[in-house]
Amino acid sequence: MTVSVGLVAGEASGDTLGAALIGALRALAPDARFFGIAGPKMQAAGCEVWEPAESLAVMGLFEILSDLPRLLRLRARIRRAFLAAAPDVFIGIDAPEFNLGLSRALHRAGIPTVQYVSPQVWAWRQGRVRGMKESLDLVLCLLPFEKRFYDAHGLRAEFVGHPLADAIPLEVDRAAARAELKIPAHAQVVALLPGSRRGEVLRLREDFAATVRWLAAQRPDLEFIAPMVSPATRDLFAQTLARDAPRVAVRLLDGHAHQALIAADVVLVTSGTASLETALCKRPMVVVYRWGALTAWVLRRFNLVKSRFFAQPNLLADKRIVSEYFQEGIVPEAIGAELLMYLDDPVRRRELEQEFTRIHADLSRGASASAARAVMRLLQPVETAPAGPT
Repeated sequence: MTVSVGLVAGEASGDTLGAALIGALRALAPDARFFGIAGPKMQAAGCEVWEPAESLAVMGLFEILSDLPRLLRLRARIRRAFLAAAPDVFIGIDAPEFNLGLSRALHRAGIPTVQYVSPQVWAWRQGRVRGMKESLDLVLCLLPFEKRFYDAHGLRAEFVGHPLADAIPLEVDRAAARAELKIPAHAQVVALLPGSRRGEVLRLREDFAATVRWLAAQRPDLEFIAPMVSPATRDLFAQTLARDAPRVAVRLLDGHAHQALIAADVVLVTSGTASLETALCKRPMVVVYRWGALTAWVLRRFNLVKSRFFAQPNLLADKRIVSEYFQEGIVPEAIGAELLMYLDDPVRRRELEQEFTRIHADLSRGASASAARAVMRLLQPVETAPAGPT
């Protein structure tokens, strides 16, 4: 079956998902052609790049405003290009602010449309699901409760599992991770993950530094490691640590988040995929998050947040299994005390590891292959039963 696939991926995470999906689709349709907005991994997998994925690396309700004119021009240009190319299917990978508007135009033109990675419509601004029903033929969900939400609202969705759960083994090798990072076997290690985007690090860096300072005062023998995703975020965090926790040695790593999480005893992490990765590495954690002040005010003022939790481990367990702190509720002393509790309570650690193992097993479903099969099913013509005798 010859298939042409239009794709739009936002940021590095979308590029990774897109590359794996391209590989899985090629296994089902070897002659398939791929084109659109893509990153280097998707390009290496055979996608024709019309625009780099990093062009969409923006976030937030109001933080996006400065980039809005550029993004609107880009979307209009990409829309015209897709309408001219008329792919057999369009797949938007994450980046819902960009992709859902694009999907609506393509859907109206008769092109089947798919959203791979659900927006957090189940958590806040649930009214968006009405627009999604007018824009999409299928949502590919990474988390099981997302499919239940869409089923209740009459939008076709499939739970395909999470690629991270496929990539991380059910049992991780802590000794090997420590050896790779040259961390002594006996050390008590706190991993710090203040965010992957510059805006996240800007909002959380002082909270992290204050927590580090408090922890070091309580336990001078603690070791701190912080895997950073880019030179820009590394420099930003290093400057804050030098100012706010000048006497504490924090080892900043270029990447190596996976190894750092496995090697750590406890983790302070910002909300998002990093908290899920921490759970899949079976590490106790405290999860924190800050929106920009205006975004947070609007969310509260208009009661737009509907979810009981924001930390992914809690959402997946449907109960509070890890502590989560938001906005002015972020108190370094309370966070530090939670982390020390896990260091001192092996029973709580084991209970949490068992919960994380259950979550991991539920999410590990061969996500890329499952997503590819779902897309191909969407493209299969509906068979009609032969007419009976008149």
